[in-house]
Amino acid sequence: FSTFDLVKFSQTAEHEYAGVQCGIMDQFAIMYGKKNQVIKLDCRSLDHEYYSFMENRYCLALVDTGVNHSLEGTEYNVRRQQCEAGVELLQKYNPKIKALRDVSLSLLQEHQHEFDPVIYKRCLYVVEENQRVEKACKSLSNNNFNALGELMYASHEGLKNQYEVSCKELDDLVELAKQVEGLSGARMMGGGFGGCTINLLKKEAFGDFEKMIKAHYKTPGGSQPRIIKVNIAEGTHTETI
Repeated sequence: FSTFDLVKFSQTAEHEYAGVQCGIMDQFAIMYGKKNQVIKLDCRSLDHEYYSFMENRYCLALVDTGVNHSLEGTEYNVRRQQCEAGVELLQKYNPKIKALRDVSLSLLQEHQHEFDPVIYKRCLYVVEENQRVEKACKSLSNNNFNALGELMYASHEGLKNQYEVSCKELDDLVELAKQVEGLSGARMMGGGFGGCTINLLKKEAFGDFEKMIKAHYKTPGGSQPRIIKVNIAEGTHTETI
């Protein structure tokens, strides 16, 4: 089997066994990841580019809320249906539109009055998030980690208020992170309704970050959260021993 065959097998398992109509981003990253590189992936064409994360002053840290993704499967599918409804509406004005990645912000705003307000919010998040990805890649190319962090904060606000897949625990952790000097950005990651935040910070700030989180956040079970300093590693591969 090819590497991409394994990506598709994994996606099929999510669709048919877990019941989550997911894309291929996670599976693709696991198989195609490169050490100290982030991937910009076009999920339609499968074109992808790598951007270096070699800046030695910064690191990434995950904080586990202690909240399981109990609603993720159902809500993920609902969000997908809502976005598809938005695409169907806009296809009346441009039949070439196949997905929200084909929609400009100006077109979406022009027809806002025709949308159910909830569906409009969902579509607005996706269109703006696609723009943030492009800006994030430019920030990485320029080693501008402050700009990258601001985009992370903006992404979380969109996930919280427009896409509505965050939760109180995730929001609390992002707000706590903002109080740490040397932290550039934070946002929820994954399907939402629990799981982890991802935080971009200067390496020398990690100790203060860890103290702040442990002092002011407890999981729903009353324990201190897991804080994991992460490295961007090579994707799944075989090694000769």
